[in-house]
Amino acid sequence: MKKKIFLSVVSLVCLLLLIGCSEVSSDESNEKVVRIGYQKNGPLIILKSLGTLEERLEEIGYKVEWHEFQAGPALVEALNAESIDFGRAGNTPPIFAQAASAPFVYAAVGNSKYEGSGILVSQDSDIQTVADLKGKTVSFAKGSSSHYLIVKALQEAGLKYEDITPAFLSPGDARIAFEQGNVDAMVVWDPFTASTEINSNGRMLLNGEGLTTDRDFFIATNHFAEEHQDIMDIIIEEIAASSEWANKNHDDLVKMLAPILNLDEESIRMSVERRIYGIGEITEEIIAEQQDIADLFYELAIIPKEIDVSEVMMK
Repeated sequence: MKKKIFLSVVSLVCLLLLIGCSEVSSDESNEKVVRIGYQKNGPLIILKSLGTLEERLEEIGYKVEWHEFQAGPALVEALNAESIDFGRAGNTPPIFAQAASAPFVYAAVGNSKYEGSGILVSQDSDIQTVADLKGKTVSFAKGSSSHYLIVKALQEAGLKYEDITPAFLSPGDARIAFEQGNVDAMVVWDPFTASTEINSNGRMLLNGEGLTTDRDFFIATNHFAEEHQDIMDIIIEEIAASSEWANKNHDDLVKMLAPILNLDEESIRMSVERRIYGIGEITEEIIAEQQDIADLFYELAIIPKEIDVSEVMMK
């Protein structure tokens, strides 16, 4: 009997030791991995392709896990679930995230890229102004930067959101619908804008000038921002360095992005030549831009509550 009790105690101790060792290993592993969300058409794909962040973080014992998303709303959902630590989205997905009480902060901001964001119609369309969109079917990704652009453009033209029929489509699906004539216009961003102009008989009705700055925003979970500011500083430094490389090496950048995006080099070149990559700190001007989006979306009942964007801004 004593032998059985002894063996049972030993077994229990061993099991507890194994569990304890497993927890320590898991914790250490989690602390040494930085999970970054990116989109193939965003600036983080350049950083990923250059590999410089991995080199920097390897020196201090960290590795990088890259998680690809098709659009910003899905990326911020992953951030909300803490499936990623850091990522990049356009100007509107963080608005929806804050309205849903997601635990995140804006860490840094990119340059305006309004020239490559616009409303496209076919070359032979009788639509000549935004006012002509009244009663038309317009495609855009729900919750995206294009969602804000169309709302703002309609407002400036004296139309209401209800004056169009929205078709909530991803850029790929919107392109098919546009080519088949199933939508009258599409609202999208580069490089999809450029590719549609060059390959699908698209005509830019207007771009985002005076309507939206369409910036990149770099966002992080509250936990990551609070506990790993040093790592976040390194990420931002490397984004800045990769942005500088992109601005100075268009030929190499085009060759890098064309196979990744599965688009022709002409479309990629048009898109990279009408933007300047970069990253900077959050300013009062940036806060005001985001607050305007949030206020308009609340006014139109696109988000369920009023928000103060300054509450989640790192300045």
